[in-house]
Formats: sequence, C-alpha cells, structure tokens
Amino acid sequence: MNTNSEEMYLEAEADIKNNNYAEAFKKYESILYEEPDSAPAHNSMGWLYKTQFDDYAKAENHFLMAIKCDPLYPHSYFHIAALLMDMERMGELSRHLERCLKVRTIDKSWVHGRYALMEEQQFEYDKAIYYFEKAILASQSDEKIKDFKQDIERCRMKMEIKDKHKE
Repeated sequence: MNTNSEEMYLEAEADIKNNNYAEAFKKYESILYEEPDSAPAHNSMGWLYKTQFDDYAKAENHFLMAIKCDPLYPHSYFHIAALLMDMERMGELSRHLERCLKVRTIDKSWVHGRYALMEEQQFEYDKAIYYFEKAILASQSDEKIKDFKQDIERCRMKMEIKDKHKE
C-alpha cells in the first residue's frame, strides 16, 4: 500500500470502531480502486459484507482475493474459517484449516482451536477435546491455555448430557 492508502485504511479501521460502516466502506472501495491487490482492504470489505450485509458470497470473494493478493496475510484465513463455520460447510472448513497449518504467519493453536470448535459443533466431543489439547500444546499464551481448558470442560459437560440423552 502507498502512504495515502495506508492512511485511508487506518481511517477506515477507526470508522469501523466507531460503527461508521458507510464511511469505512467508501474508504475501502477507494483503496481497492487505487490498489486492487490490497489484502487488508479486501479482508475488511469481506468483513463488512459478512457482518453488516450478511452477503456471504461477496464476503467470501473478498477474503479469497485477500489471500490471493498476500498469502501470508493471516486475517483473511480467520474470517474464511468463521464464514465456513457459520455456513456449516465443514468439509471445506477442514480443508481450509489444513491449509492454515502450512501458513507460517498463522498461530497454530488457533488452527487446532478451530478444528476443535468444528468437531464440537458436530457433537464430536472426544475429537473436540483432542484438538483443544493440541491447541494447548501449540500455545505460548497462559490466557489462551486457560480458555482452551475451559473449552475442554464445556465439551466434557456436553458429553455427559449427550450420554444421558442417548436414544
């Protein structure tokens, strides 16, 4: 990004924080007009389309374009994972997470945590616990480790409930 685009991007991010989505949208559009290969601008446009317009197709296109423009820019990978989870596209999510494990700028504990959430959403609590434990092993953050431990406890509770209601 050139200096003008960088400044405009930071202004747009401030607009997002202030819930001024229309202004942010205009700024991201301007950036993409000037620099169509701006991964951060594509990522942010995707976020706007997903969260403000519920337009998952346009959001996904922008996230994928961001990855194409800069394969090491991590934020788009996170957003695509959320989108695929929301859309219950688990096969694609699994393939996406496998790809994420190979991207050096992505926190691997995050990837294992997402695998765990995917398994939990499918009521596969043993698998979810396995991946939360892998997330703990990959993490260097005490706070994240604490969160993953709480996730494991939630899955254990759900396992008990599931066993109680087997039919």
